[in-house]
Amino acid sequence: MFKKGIRVSGSIRFGTVGAPSSTPASGTVAAIQHTKALGLEHLEIAWVQSVSVTDKTCAEIKAAAEEYGISLSIHAPYFINLNSQTPEKMANSDARLIKAAQKGFLAGAKDIVFHPASYHGKPPEDVYPIVRDQLAMLADKLKKEGVAVTLRPETMGRVALFGSLEECVQLAKDVEGVKPCIDWAHLHARRTDGSFNSYEEFAGALAYVRDQLGEDALQTVHFHLSGIAYTDKGEKMHLPLNKADLRYRDLLQAFVDFGVSGTAGVEAPDPFHVEDALVFQATYKRLNGFAITDSED
Repeated sequence: MFKKGIRVSGSIRFGTVGAPSSTPASGTVAAIQHTKALGLEHLEIAWVQSVSVTDKTCAEIKAAAEEYGISLSIHAPYFINLNSQTPEKMANSDARLIKAAQKGFLAGAKDIVFHPASYHGKPPEDVYPIVRDQLAMLADKLKKEGVAVTLRPETMGRVALFGSLEECVQLAKDVEGVKPCIDWAHLHARRTDGSFNSYEEFAGALAYVRDQLGEDALQTVHFHLSGIAYTDKGEKMHLPLNKADLRYRDLLQAFVDFGVSGTAGVEAPDPFHVEDALVFQATYKRLNGFAITDSED
């Protein structure tokens, strides 16, 4: 039985995935400035359709992030599939992830988040080595280029998609330069039955990551957070917290108790993602300042 309130020191930086909806001007530099004004500390740049940014703009993004003290991650294009079914589609998929990593590195981002693959109706155990080998090749290419980023396959919310917690953790064990991006709402939706929504389950997942990847994995996390709607096939859509069943206070308490450190991007739908990011941040800070003493869940 995991216990609440048994803590070590940790700190998480919260922000939005994509520019805050209240940003008064266009562009990532303006989003960084507004993130600072909101009191948030992180921004995940959403290059989810394509990566068309210039090197000059990347340098401007990096300088702004350093000036305002905002950490950065990149959400790579949705159209990445390391189990693509034709050589042409695989080559295009590879190019999207490589470009997101290259440009993200120039922009000062440390983490490159991507949706790893589809099963395409194949057994998960048959798909895993394909995804692993493809990711290893791409990670090696980036290393040789001096692109010092962490590639983060995201846990996915639909059962037809590669991206269970176990698969993403195993990729991190097998491929240098890879760590999971744990999307907690996706893990809840992937169960399809309303489970994975308790302190015990959240703490169990953190303990699993620690046991498989080492304590350092909990000191360099990147998470996605939001409410979510789901069906018997998994994720349906992201929801604002006040419309969702996610027990986010228990989730944040688990972060506190395990001394987790790193960054978290909030993916609530517009126009709620700023408000929800501030709720996550404020709740986390309250919990991190006032521990519950030795009470079992």
